[in-house]
This record gives sequence, structure tokens and C-alpha cells, in this order.
Amino acid sequence: MKKRKRVIKDKKLRGEWAESVFMARAHEHGLPVSKPWGEMRSYDFVIGKTGRFVSVQVKSTISRWEAGYVCTVRGGHKPYPAGSFDFVAVYLVFEDTWYIIPAELIRGKGSVTLFPKSPHAKYEPYREAWHLLREASELREAAESGAAESGAAESDAVETRAAEAGAAESVERHPTGALGRLEQAMSYFERQLDRGGHPPKR
Repeated sequence: MKKRKRVIKDKKLRGEWAESVFMARAHEHGLPVSKPWGEMRSYDFVIGKTGRFVSVQVKSTISRWEAGYVCTVRGGHKPYPAGSFDFVAVYLVFEDTWYIIPAELIRGKGSVTLFPKSPHAKYEPYREAWHLLREASELREAAESGAAESGAAESDAVETRAAEAGAAESVERHPTGALGRLEQAMSYFERQLDRGGHPPKR
């Protein structure tokens, strides 16, 4: 992949440009990508379809450090709180390379250092890992589908138990056949005798 030599100097404009690069690259990988309206969200994009979105915060860097690059992954002056997004996508501008990193790996951090020339570096498994976004949205869909099926099965079980209980109660209250009526009469007399009373005269 050809490295970029010219970059946008203004940080704000460079961030907006990096977001447009992310959107184009996500489309190249066949990922459904959408951008929420406004700038007040804690994430920049959502990947997936209705009911199975994963959220992504986009960052970019041109800050070199030794053999790597340092990228800020905090919001303002403090780390992002848990649940702000599902993934952070870090773009190394000079390398034209993306890192798709799960949010839990950068939680509590102010910055990360990426070493694209070191195959054993901490974040190298997440280099160009666009498949993680696809897998995450598919797993979320499977989890929600499983929960719905479990809920439906539980509801069916409750209805079945209620129906069985109702049927048993109906049989007890309304015995059928001569034997059933005889058993009900015997039960009635036994209750009267246990109370020390006498059956009413007819």
C-alpha cells in the first residue's frame, strides 16, 4: 500500500477527512456504514443493519514516536467512559493503515502507541481487522435472536403450565362420570366428619 506524503495540517479538517476515508474503506469491505446526525454522540459511525449496530469512534494520527505512532484515544481531557462505543478505528495517515481495536482494550487510556513495522506489537492483530466489525454485528444479531427465541419458549411453557393447571382445576370442580361424582360426595362427607359436624339432612 502506497504511503501518503501530504496531509491536511488543520487538526479539525484532518479529522473530518479521516472520517470520510473510514466511510469509503468500510464500503470497500462491504460493511453497511451510517453516520449519526450532529456531533454530540460518543461515536462517529455505526456499522450494521437495523437491530444489530456496532458503534465506532474514528481517530487519526500523524504523530511519530520512535518506530511507531502515538494516537490520542480520549474525549477531551479524560478517557472515554465505558459504553461510549464498541470499537475505535485508528488511522495512521502516513502509513494509510487502519487499526480496528475493541473498546475494552483502550478503556481508561489517554493514548495508544502503534508499531506498524513490528509484527509482534500489542495492537498488530487489529491492523486492518475490518472483519471484527462484521463479526460483532452478526454476533449481536445472533444473541438478540437467541434471546427472542428463549423468551418465546418461556412464554409457551408458562401458557402450557397455566392450561394444565386450569384443566386440573376444572376436573376437580366438575367431576365427570358416576365414579367422579361418587368420589366428590365421599370427600364432602369426610370433610364434614373431620369438622365434627353432621351432613345436612335432605
